[in-house]
Amino acid sequence: MKICKQLALLVLCTAGINASASANLAFTGTLVEPPLCTINNGNTLTIDFKDVGVNKVDGINYRLPMNYTITCAGSTLPWEMVLTVKGTASSFESAAVQSSVTDLGIKLLQNGQPFQLNTPIVINPATPPALEAVPVKRPGSTLKSGGFSAAATLMAEYQ
Repeated sequence: MKICKQLALLVLCTAGINASASANLAFTGTLVEPPLCTINNGNTLTIDFKDVGVNKVDGINYRLPMNYTITCAGSTLPWEMVLTVKGTASSFESAAVQSSVTDLGIKLLQNGQPFQLNTPIVINPATPPALEAVPVKRPGSTLKSGGFSAAATLMAEYQ
């Protein structure tokens, strides 16, 4: 019986000892850059509104499509693409590029909705959104006849 008690005591004393194992970890990988993309083969996309009636600028009249293409080098990775229009917004419409005329802007639309300047949107490069441009004026302003221009940068980038 004394031997049983000693054996039981020995078992209890060794119960706190755990068996353990260890292994070394190794991490590897390859850093890759997203593929390069171009819009309109690097050419300027020009939208010519031609003659615009000063009393007909209402954000609806003179709406024109912005026909563009996005071409990217091939990649098998699931990159996320964003489209951004970078430019100076007019003080009266955040989706309009300020023009050379103080109270006139060029509002941009993507799939019929305002395309906020300097705000990227996620797109599918295989089916990019339809973009449109339309002249808008500051509410209550009177436009004077004369030429106008506006400029912005359309950017397609992988994230």
